[in-house]
Amino acid sequence: MFRPFISFAIFLFLILGASIQAHGNDLKNPTALVDNRPYTGDLKGMVQRRIVRVLTVYGPGRYYLDNGAKGVTAEYASRLETVINESFNTGHLKVAVFVLPVARDELFLALEEGRGDIIIAGTTITAARKQQVAFTIPSSKPLTEILVTGPSAPALGSIDDLSGRSVYLRASSSYADSIKRLNERFVSEGKAPVNLEVMSELLEDEDLIEMVDAGLLPWTIVDDYKPTQWSGVFTNLKVRKDIVFRKGSRHAWAVRQDNPELKTFLNNFLKDNKEGTLFGNILKNRYVRDFNWAANTNGESELQRYRDLEALFRRHGISYGIDPALLAAQGFQESRLDQNVRSGAGAVGVMQLLPSTAADKNVGIPDIHEVDPNIEAGAKYLAFLKRRYFSAPNMDALNGALLALAAYNAGPAKVRRLQETARSRGYDPYRWFDNVEVIAAEKIGRETVQYVANIFKYYLSYQMINRETARREAARQAVGAPSHEQR
Repeated sequence: MFRPFISFAIFLFLILGASIQAHGNDLKNPTALVDNRPYTGDLKGMVQRRIVRVLTVYGPGRYYLDNGAKGVTAEYASRLETVINESFNTGHLKVAVFVLPVARDELFLALEEGRGDIIIAGTTITAARKQQVAFTIPSSKPLTEILVTGPSAPALGSIDDLSGRSVYLRASSSYADSIKRLNERFVSEGKAPVNLEVMSELLEDEDLIEMVDAGLLPWTIVDDYKPTQWSGVFTNLKVRKDIVFRKGSRHAWAVRQDNPELKTFLNNFLKDNKEGTLFGNILKNRYVRDFNWAANTNGESELQRYRDLEALFRRHGISYGIDPALLAAQGFQESRLDQNVRSGAGAVGVMQLLPSTAADKNVGIPDIHEVDPNIEAGAKYLAFLKRRYFSAPNMDALNGALLALAAYNAGPAKVRRLQETARSRGYDPYRWFDNVEVIAAEKIGRETVQYVANIFKYYLSYQMINRETARREAARQAVGAPSHEQR
């Protein structure tokens, strides 16, 4: 019934290194759109680099794919991007706010190591966590941690009946900290402590709720609002509002302790946008009160389209020397992987090719109204652009592909002219991000810049999807949960 959360790494680190040489006044503050090295600088440095990285976890309501990135975190990231760019008056070359889904137990470590800049993941403020990170002002109203039980649970009269029993939680959760405090009381009263059964960090609260509902676990601990979200989906749950582990807890965003500029900026942002404000209440209503949780369990239509077409992208990508994940990402940008899409200009299908392009001698693939030849024609055309125009000896394969993607969108002659202008201004004409891209933003506007950036984001997602799906399934099967194929 309930689909596993796929840890999409949409908006992960772009892996291109920055190689820019400023020339005169053309680039007073050279910046790397993204750098594969860890970064721990404060807000001004992030703006200079043109990237702010939001760490979160994948899951319905919070961050998921449904006709694009959706969820509370996705919308907060989008609004934060707008506010940052307005505040710093960035113009065409905007600061990008990327969302980086990771496992729960990686959130704080990734922040500390400089692999992300902000945690927006429904994290509870605890004393232990305050030793690691700096929390913003609370982003939520007070919450209560309660027990939910299922059909396999023995009778419990009160919280004290948990003495000597096992509870099933992620070790990184605030609930585990609550059990620690409960055990301190039990021990002081001469009672047997609760045994914490550590669950995989790949399992979100919703996974554990499902397992309780199915009788695979007797109970678990969650914030009080979560069972309500699933009341129409998981019908075997018993919500024990009388068994409380923590009252008055608050969620907040987190930053590194040595990033005071960012914390101040986010505090001001949250004053205008947190729960209780107009924007915050709109999000709460959209993704908590009014969100169709039952429908979401059978959603993920875009993910399913990728699964349906992945073999074609792999076969044609390999055949024409294009990374299959990059080819799929381009298809997603062009059509959301929908073969039925037709543009006003006559472009057809997943890869949005004109019939005249497909019929050109350099492509020569008919019947692009069918999905298989459509993807093949797109792969062959992209490979042609890369081979003909962007295969210099000192150009790496990935940058050649990125420049070919720009040519797919804007035309090869135009991109070659952009390269020459970049060279004349001291940029590297063989690198797209923060080099030829800068000239493209100036000369031809935002469309092609955004086109390539979007594809690269989706590319990183598709690179990880199979690995993350396998990890998720392995974690669920290890505790006896049904696999994706069995639900």
